[in-house]
Amino acid sequence: MTEKKVLIITYYWPPSGGSGVQRWLKLVKYLPQFGCKPYVFTPENPAFAIRDESLLKDVPPEAEVIKLPIWEPYEAFFKMSGWFGRRKSAKPTDLVASSGPKSLFQKISTWVRGNMLIPDPRVFWVRPAVRHLHKYLKEHNIPTIITTGPPHSMHLIGRRLKRKNPNLTWIADFRDPWSEWGLLDSLMAGRFARGQHRRLERCVLREADKVITVTPFYVRQFEQLGQRRVHLLTNGFDTDDFRDVQVRPTENFVLRHVGIINEKNNPRPFMLAVKALMEEDEAFRGRVRIEFTGEVHPQFRAFVTADPVLNSISLFMGNVPHKELMSLYGQSSLLLVVLTGYKDAEGYLPGKLFEYLATGLPVLGVGPEHGDAAAMLNATGAGAMIDDKNPAAIKAFILNVFRHWQQSELKAATGNGHLLYSRKELARSVADMLEPAKL
Repeated sequence: MTEKKVLIITYYWPPSGGSGVQRWLKLVKYLPQFGCKPYVFTPENPAFAIRDESLLKDVPPEAEVIKLPIWEPYEAFFKMSGWFGRRKSAKPTDLVASSGPKSLFQKISTWVRGNMLIPDPRVFWVRPAVRHLHKYLKEHNIPTIITTGPPHSMHLIGRRLKRKNPNLTWIADFRDPWSEWGLLDSLMAGRFARGQHRRLERCVLREADKVITVTPFYVRQFEQLGQRRVHLLTNGFDTDDFRDVQVRPTENFVLRHVGIINEKNNPRPFMLAVKALMEEDEAFRGRVRIEFTGEVHPQFRAFVTADPVLNSISLFMGNVPHKELMSLYGQSSLLLVVLTGYKDAEGYLPGKLFEYLATGLPVLGVGPEHGDAAAMLNATGAGAMIDDKNPAAIKAFILNVFRHWQQSELKAATGNGHLLYSRKELARSVADMLEPAKL
């Protein structure tokens, strides 16, 4: 069988941590099992915020990783911030992407980021990346490239390479929206900037040979924007990660949220429902704990700490390595996903939701009851999505799981449907899209 070669162009790659790296790291891990030779092109010195060395173990020996230095404007913003009397931050990206109250300099730099750096600050890497890869692809006889965004500058690299070599097969992967992305609101993007985003997005959608995205909602959205067929390739979970995960009886009933809580999503209705349940049920009040594993918006944290009841049961753990997260899953009783507040929340399927399915634990989602996440939870029997305006239903769901926990019945009633989302099966789907190298 002729080997299939593919080059993945991605900004996020280990030791980068967080959700952005998981999709293609795990797909690359399994592609060699389906006759594929993966090449990965990524920056040598990216300005990522989360570092996780443990993910390096998932890079297969068959993968060739090509790195090229990148220049990003964050360091320039970082140095200029001293002119405004700002105390130095540990992360230059905080100056533009801070989730807390913004200083004058942060407001200016956010406006610059949203209106002048289009589609994103990695745009300065496009030209050098194309120069490097145009020759590399020919030398190694690689017929297919995959670009994954955000950052959507990766797609501009693919577009230029395709224009230089029309015989190249280009697959554009959208992990998030582009012109319809809610982040553009936070970046104060104006009319001209939004028009530029739409123009570039249309070019990518029309010129790529195939377009893939992560949820049925986004499939429909991109099909409407590009007037073309878009393929669904969801996120998933790696069965290897969960092989040693054991859900053990715990002293307390632990509700765990994994991942970022930013300025958009709003867990407050959930927290108030828990507080009300504590007032109604003495046994629940004495055993409940809420643990937030990942970054938390300062305003939400302040909301929790200002309430003596909620503060007494809440723990903010910050970011943890993915390997350590596996152990924490085993110390959980109920897993939480919050979609309330997101733009187009009915189309949002966060990566952690797939890992939640793999644990077998019950899942409570707070958000649209008729959307992609709700459909997945219903289809797998893993849990339910409940509207944030229905605190009675939220309380009833939590109390039902709590009663089962009291009887040491921790597992959710899942069938085999969740195995459709294993990273290995998803890698098989990617391999089917690829063409053998031309001899």
